[in-house]
Amino acid sequence: MRRKKVLLVDDSHTVLMLHQMMMVERGYETLIARDGLEALARVEVEAPDLVVLDIHMPHLDGLQTCRALREREPTRHTPIILCSTRMEPASVQAGFDSGCTDYLTKPFAGSELAALLNRYLGSERGTRGD
Repeated sequence: MRRKKVLLVDDSHTVLMLHQMMMVERGYETLIARDGLEALARVEVEAPDLVVLDIHMPHLDGLQTCRALREREPTRHTPIILCSTRMEPASVQAGFDSGCTDYLTKPFAGSELAALLNRYLGSERGTRGD
């Protein structure tokens, strides 16, 4: 069985490192993109099973990237978790309006992200994610 691929998209090197360590620990194959344009190029080649997408990035923000991912056939139904420091209802609604599957407010605990990974992908370590 192939390992599930998670695309991490964030312009912060620190955030990418932390999330990548969590993904490797959980047994997922990890792909990295530092902005929305790079993310769109990666999905054409890699076909991730889930995308963790920061909202505030240069070139193409997370909302624009999410909309673009939803317009493409390979990622039309791929789970997308948007991450943002903005927690007010209008920002969360804008995230869901862009097509995200779920929304996490930064800073979030690793257990929150782990729960969403289990929900959408199941555990790669053999434990059930229900």
